[in-house]
Amino acid sequence: MNRDNSADSRANERTLHRTFDERAFDAVVTPYLDDAYRFARWLTGSAVDAEDVVQESCLRAMSGVGKFDGGSPRAWLIAIVRNTAFTWMARNRPRDLALTDDLESVDRDSSAAPRVASPEAEVIERADAAMLQAAIADLPASFRETLVMREFNDMSYREIAEATGAPVGTVMSRLARARGLLIERLGKERS
Repeated sequence: MNRDNSADSRANERTLHRTFDERAFDAVVTPYLDDAYRFARWLTGSAVDAEDVVQESCLRAMSGVGKFDGGSPRAWLIAIVRNTAFTWMARNRPRDLALTDDLESVDRDSSAAPRVASPEAEVIERADAAMLQAAIADLPASFRETLVMREFNDMSYREIAEATGAPVGTVMSRLARARGLLIERLGKERS
């Protein structure tokens, strides 16, 4: 009878541990899935690839959520997405692939309030967005990821540093250089 009780006790412990992990996953990962997807989309340049990367990242996060040290959960998840995306792209893409995609649909889907603009203004806005997307895609990977984390995911310098493993000063430098390159490239395209 003691054996049955100890077997039941171990089964209950496993069930409690699994429940705790699900709760931890829900608390640490789930609130930041949209950020993870947006970041993966920028890194991969493809909605379908981003979904694959986020799914694989979630599997990695599920297995590692018990090791989460209590820092920034968003930075922790973005770091997993970043590493997963680079691994995924190295496995599934040629190295000299140019990242391009129509990211306007993400912007349109995420805007809550519809706005009314003239057809000319819409054409100009689309052209500007396309130039910006192309200029961001042309940035070196370390600059691009830093810029996207800061400007599109609203991450703090500290969170970006945690996600990339770079010192805060390096994050600030990469961001300044990325912005400078963008200004330079966009200025050349306009003239």
